[in-house]
Amino acid sequence: MLEGRKIAVIMPAYNAAETLAKTVKELPDIVDDIIVVDDCSRDGTRQEAQKLKVFYHRHRKNKGYGGNQKTCYRLALKRGAGIVVMVHPDYQYSPRLVTAMVAMLASGHYDIILASRILGDQNARAGKMPIWRYAANRFLTLTQNLLLKQKLSEFHTGYRAYTSEVLKSLPLHLGSDDFVFDNELLAQASYAKFRIGEISCPTRYDPSSSSINFGRSVRYGLGVLRVSLMYRLDKMGFIDYYLFNGSSFSSRNTNLSLSE
Repeated sequence: MLEGRKIAVIMPAYNAAETLAKTVKELPDIVDDIIVVDDCSRDGTRQEAQKLKVFYHRHRKNKGYGGNQKTCYRLALKRGAGIVVMVHPDYQYSPRLVTAMVAMLASGHYDIILASRILGDQNARAGKMPIWRYAANRFLTLTQNLLLKQKLSEFHTGYRAYTSEVLKSLPLHLGSDDFVFDNELLAQASYAKFRIGEISCPTRYDPSSSSINFGRSVRYGLGVLRVSLMYRLDKMGFIDYYLFNGSSFSSRNTNLSLSE
């Protein structure tokens, strides 16, 4: 608990058997609840999770990265989380930064915290991020900052923290079940004027870290550009984009409208 808020860490897991335990073991004591949602893994993720002190939930069929997150957030809110931190169980990001991220939210200055691989000392390249992925990250982030009127160093980190108010308010059920969900959520948050902060984060790339292939990366990049363009056209009054229809925070959105 921090400032009376229950701290939950969610882990959207897929074939994370090799790295799940060491990721969990590095989480700080401030964490009250660890939720692992297994997206129908084909390795020993279930067996590894059952050895740990975590709440474990398994999808009967694969729902995709975005679909997995929706389940994670629904379970975290159902279990009383006041602050929710997403930590990938592939050990790419340092779990020890959870305390700092949570403190930034508990301060009341921010609603969302992103752990940036770019901010500060070029952590991404030092962590051996592939050069083509780094270049795409910089191009997409520049474009998104222009279209969303933000000043973020990175939109594409998977290490994030949210207050429960953000997750209850945004119409997350309208988002994709694929990787672009992360950026749709940030676009929704920008549309709703939530305050987004950043913290510098070291990262590591090795064979056990999850990654999407080049083809899916291209599809992801095009999806990011589409969401950002639709955001700007909606803000300019040219269209009424479905992704932001729930941003008036009506009561029908407070349970995320997510199903099993």
